[in-house]
Amino acid sequence: QVNVVESGGGLVQAGGSLRLSCAASGSIFSINAMGWYRQAPGKQRELVATITSDDKTNFEDSVKGRFTISRDNAENTVYLQMNSLKPEDTAVYYCNADVRTSPQRFIFRYWGQGTQVTVSS
Repeated sequence: QVNVVESGGGLVQAGGSLRLSCAASGSIFSINAMGWYRQAPGKQRELVATITSDDKTNFEDSVKGRFTISRDNAENTVYLQMNSLKPEDTAVYYCNADVRTSPQRFIFRYWGQGTQVTVSS
């Protein structure tokens, strides 16, 4: 059993910053990539940023230069620092972790429950 829990969402004015955290816990042998997705009302879930176990990162075009992603492998935690926030960043932000629970098991993607980010204009 693996749990993924996000925290750090909230309400912020345009131009402000928020830092999201996401911790994976439970029966974890190793974690490959971790990432953040978001889903705005009436829209499909979209990739925001990902980070591999060796810190290679990837960002959706609209957040490049404003968001950074980092991870603490010892704590199985990933962070999303969001600066210069815009109203269009408003969404539920979901974290995922690609986890291997034992050396013999396949990697499985676990998701958190999501955290709301609201940016007011």
